[in-house]
Amino acid sequence: MKRIMIVAGEASGDLHGANLVAAIKRAAPEVSFYGLGGNRMKAAGVELVADCAALAVVGLTEVISKLPLLMGVMKKLKSSLREEPPDLVILLDYPDFNLPLAKAAKAHGIKVLYYISPQVWAWRKGRIAKIKRFVDRMAVILPFEEEFYRREGVAVTFVGHPLLDAMQENYSRNEARQRLRVEEGGPVIGILPGSRPSEVDALLPDMLAAATLLRNWLPAVRFMLPIADTLQPCLVDGIVKKSGIPVSIVRHAAYDVISACDCVMVASGTATLETALLGTPMVIVYRISPLSYLIGRMFISVDHIGLANIIAGKTVVPELIQKDANPERIASEILGILIDEGKRTRMEESLAETRDKLGTPGAAERTALIACEMMGLRQ
Repeated sequence: MKRIMIVAGEASGDLHGANLVAAIKRAAPEVSFYGLGGNRMKAAGVELVADCAALAVVGLTEVISKLPLLMGVMKKLKSSLREEPPDLVILLDYPDFNLPLAKAAKAHGIKVLYYISPQVWAWRKGRIAKIKRFVDRMAVILPFEEEFYRREGVAVTFVGHPLLDAMQENYSRNEARQRLRVEEGGPVIGILPGSRPSEVDALLPDMLAAATLLRNWLPAVRFMLPIADTLQPCLVDGIVKKSGIPVSIVRHAAYDVISACDCVMVASGTATLETALLGTPMVIVYRISPLSYLIGRMFISVDHIGLANIIAGKTVVPELIQKDANPERIASEILGILIDEGKRTRMEESLAETRDKLGTPGAAERTALIACEMMGLRQ
């Protein structure tokens, strides 16, 4: 029986990893899985060495506090490569952890499939040399990545973006509001503070302060906050209660919440692309420690941080970074989108164009076929 190690270190990787595991099982039911992931991968049948929620950090300096735990998990995974070698290693993003693991797998003669590329095209391009040495196949999810890797001599396939599978359902605004029982009234604003506790601590208080300003300007405005599965609800509940702002907190219905909103304030990350694919206007908010940001700016070679803007190649939605990520600017940008119908329409049209560039649904199935081929289960 074939056995796969699969490693995802963040909430988005857990979601896409679970879908990939399900797709591989459909193609080859006899395959078993173990590795690093979250609740979704566990539910899909992955035997977890550790829960990725305990390892989630954002920023270069913030990782220091997690080093002992990260090193312990790495040691367990590397030991398994030596003691009970899997037939294939599948890595999802999370490059600072996964590239050393790829090196270890290669040293033991185990094939490596990298699904969801590190953003080497954006920063730390030196990592491409490690990918060439230690990764056998790349399954990439952004259209421009295929040509990027091909130029570097890496075996690569563009499989489409996996979020398209999760969003095949038509989440119209009216239907989403009906499902969430949102009554007619003033505008509805979404608050998406991120999937990591450190992001929530850093961003949610200012997002709620922006909500206060919006409520002063537009008394009928309402707010909704979907909680990421990687977060403890008590963390979000505590910050919201302290703010005194009436916010409808929703669990397990993030796409409905985003679809139901007229506009959202969203932490930079996967949620920005999810919001773009759902066609909801947004303001992207990003803030990490000053040292992490300073170090990052030394290596970043793209003009935007939001994937909607990166894929479009232009500024489609506002990005408020570091000092600009303050309540006044957040509220002002949201207000501008709400009151300027032309601006909102242009943003929605540009977001639709972004979606069209991301291929067609079926990323997990295409990647599963690559995985099966690498294990000799299909020609």
